[in-house]
Amino acid sequence: IILSEGYLANSAEPWRIPDLDALPRTTIPFATPEAAEQAGGFHPYRRDPDTLARPWAIPGTPGLEHRVGGLTKEDVTGNVVYGPENHQRMINLRAEKIARIADEIPHVEVDGAESGELLVIGWGGTHGSITAAVEQSREEGIEVSQVHLRHLNPLPANLGTVLGRFRRILCPELNEGQLAMLLRSRYLANVQSYSKIAGQPFKVWEIRERIEAIMKEDF
Repeated sequence: IILSEGYLANSAEPWRIPDLDALPRTTIPFATPEAAEQAGGFHPYRRDPDTLARPWAIPGTPGLEHRVGGLTKEDVTGNVVYGPENHQRMINLRAEKIARIADEIPHVEVDGAESGELLVIGWGGTHGSITAAVEQSREEGIEVSQVHLRHLNPLPANLGTVLGRFRRILCPELNEGQLAMLLRSRYLANVQSYSKIAGQPFKVWEIRERIEAIMKEDF
């Protein structure tokens, strides 16, 4: 799932069409009747202990029939159940499965000093404006670093550590500041939201002025 925002309505950029043959291939270990028989039957909600992913069964495979649909299923068996305890467990399992994806995505990288007074963090279409503003601020002698997020759920596993190395964090967003609120609540970081919802992207000078203003504030 790729998220973006109002910047797309105000810009154009060439896009290189990837060579499909060069893309990495992922092998899907489909469930098999033989494995199900050895396990005492097919259990569609038995999960991988590391990823919590469930087995995939090719529709129509004899011996791998199971229930699908929106009703709550029982852990392991996949039977329809209505008990509150099972419902709570399945909600927790799904949330933990998403959280463990952080083990597979790259760690966030800091552009600039790894620690210091100010970190500017953004995502999506703010990247260009933030990068230019940070580079110009450095040319004026301001020590400021930058992080651009490419994964939002889950967030990179090392993000909390990175945020903790900076005294102040500025988060420009072309929305009402949802990422800033999330970072403050999850990491208890000193994140200042800079929100813009004018139907226009950030100007470089806008972010530069906010960087300069923050560096002049007493902390």
